[in-house]
Amino acid sequence: MKKMSPEAEKIMIERFGKDTVIALATVKDDVPYVRSVNAYYENGAFYIITHALSNKMKQIKSNPTVAISGDWFTAHGKGINLGYFRKEENHVIAEKLKKVFAEWIDNGHNNFDDENTIILRIELTSGLLLSHGTRHEI
Repeated sequence: MKKMSPEAEKIMIERFGKDTVIALATVKDDVPYVRSVNAYYENGAFYIITHALSNKMKQIKSNPTVAISGDWFTAHGKGINLGYFRKEENHVIAEKLKKVFAEWIDNGHNNFDDENTIILRIELTSGLLLSHGTRHEI
């Protein structure tokens, strides 16, 4: 991805630098699959807590190219499994996700003792952000 303009980065942080719902599309056998996920944006990537054995992760493993869509934003990216949520290398982003997703993270939906509870990173490769009549290429 080319470097985002400071104005576009500011808008991305304002819109998506918190618990936000985005649409995530994957592909399997030339068939697209779309689902809504809670995500957090920082530094050109979205972060999602998910299960390693979910359909989305199986699809990303065979084809890491994904599409996402959010509030006046659409993009392509590469899905990367960062591994177990509690893995030492994930400590910094995991702590941020705990704070960002505090409203629901401990509601019983996630099992953080299960090593299949992982962090998915969507690295943006291209996109379009609209804001007050201005187009920002990502």
